[in-house]
Amino acid sequence: MPLDQEFDNEEEDSGGEMSFIGHLEELRWHVIRAVSSILVFAIIAFVYIKEIYHYVIIAPSQPDFWTYKMLCILADKVGYDELCVKALNFKLQVIGMGDNFTMSMTSSFIAGLIFAFPYAFWEIWRFIKPGLKASERRSARGAVFYVTFLFFSGVLFGYYVVTPLAINFLANYTLDESIINEFSLASYISLVATLTLACGIAFQLPVVVFVLSKVGVLTPAFMREYRKHAMIVILILAAIITPSPDIYSQILVAIPLFMLFEVSIFVSAKVEREKIQEEKNLATSGGNVGND
Repeated sequence: MPLDQEFDNEEEDSGGEMSFIGHLEELRWHVIRAVSSILVFAIIAFVYIKEIYHYVIIAPSQPDFWTYKMLCILADKVGYDELCVKALNFKLQVIGMGDNFTMSMTSSFIAGLIFAFPYAFWEIWRFIKPGLKASERRSARGAVFYVTFLFFSGVLFGYYVVTPLAINFLANYTLDESIINEFSLASYISLVATLTLACGIAFQLPVVVFVLSKVGVLTPAFMREYRKHAMIVILILAAIITPSPDIYSQILVAIPLFMLFEVSIFVSAKVEREKIQEEKNLATSGGNVGND
């Protein structure tokens, strides 16, 4: 956890209580630095926007994309040829004269947001952390690392799994053979960005469970009790995310989501054990004080 540990060694208390206006001023500077980092990465992305478009954004629209190759290999293994993506029946187009420039600006900002996420989150965490108790700081140790790891895992999952499956289904779905699929570049980028960022956010489930378990809203017993219900919800979500009728695509999406749920149960159980241990320590220290 090098990223979080490097910043955890800083001095956390500048001494004295800060006024409400002082807190707002401090928050303002944290937000300014976070937004500035996004803008810096967005400018860098804009400089290399043609390479980003060719190798990253447009790549899932090509049949030789890595995911489609893996699906063809899987199709050979399971003997289900429909799983192999051999062609994508659509073309991308721009209609307005300024659409290319507008989309390059939008794509640069999205790229800046993704790559600046670790630093931007660290800036917000620096503002929140001094207000936590010592025990809460210990429990949240490595927060920047875990949140960043989960976010990028979700982004990669969304880009390499969810997005190609959605594009394949939508590109090959037509109401009539006479209809030609010619999608606007804006709608294509919107789909790729939405699915990728949505998965990045969805993969924060263990972090959300950690916070809810800390405040006593969630317990591991509750999550285990409703595990079967969660499985049904995950399968429904997988069916919505991947509208393709084949079961293999839904399974590819559902398995990582179910694994996240299981990890969340482990996180909730860890929080509960820490709470029980703290209560025992308080009871022991209270008993020792009484005996003295």
